[in-house]
Amino acid sequence: MARSANKDEAGGVTHLVAALARALREQQRLSQTEVGAMTGYTGSAISAMETCAQPPSDQMLVKLGETIGAGLGVFEKAREYVLMDKYPARFRGFSAMEAAALTLFSYETLVVDGLFQTEEYARALITGGYPPVSEQKREELVEARLARRALLDRQPVPMIELILEESVLRRPFGSWEIQRGQLRSLAEDAQRPNVTIQVLPLARGLRGTYAGDRGPMKLIETKDHEHVAFMEIEDQSILVSDPAEVSQLTHRYAKIRAQALSPDDSLSLIEQLAGEKQR
Repeated sequence: MARSANKDEAGGVTHLVAALARALREQQRLSQTEVGAMTGYTGSAISAMETCAQPPSDQMLVKLGETIGAGLGVFEKAREYVLMDKYPARFRGFSAMEAAALTLFSYETLVVDGLFQTEEYARALITGGYPPVSEQKREELVEARLARRALLDRQPVPMIELILEESVLRRPFGSWEIQRGQLRSLAEDAQRPNVTIQVLPLARGLRGTYAGDRGPMKLIETKDHEHVAFMEIEDQSILVSDPAEVSQLTHRYAKIRAQALSPDDSLSLIEQLAGEKQR
């Protein structure tokens, strides 16, 4: 059932790579078993890749390029796009925009932004979600999510801001040790020169003003210097490009930022919580 679902969900790039792999294999008069032996996979794994029952992993694409790629470089070039195919459909269009962003401002209310998630946190989060996914699909989603971290080190360097509700820091997934690992990772990322992380305190509403009540959002400046907003809720996504609407969301984000702890105080809180032992 899971493999049948994968065939239905596979994107265009995954289908194209599968067809290309099969064509190159047949052109070289190789069986699936032989290609599997050459790449370190089973013949069944090669068959699953060619039928899109199991999309190729990043490592499989590397091996296919080295063995049957005929020096064309197509499997190497496909790696980025195959990873995007593994994202949920609602996120695929935005993923390319995020990867090329000049600036990315994110406000999250429930979980750590996927761009900053550790492997263990991402796996625990996806495992516990609903509806449940197969182990194979879970690992594909984890792989795709971790690949987003390439943005943090990309050249030219993007400007990245993340504002988290304090409750996100206190809400564990999987185990307290996984949560502490995630907090330690956040503390490390907060010290990158192109990254700013701030925390909106739980008690902010007691001050009489709280701008975060409308939920999470992402604001992006694209490589073409256009400004857009992206929001997700209950498996639905909204991409806003109307300048007036983006302006209003930008003003709201600025208010949320002003109500959050300073970057230094936020880092101190994250480090404090990372060191706490929970029972």
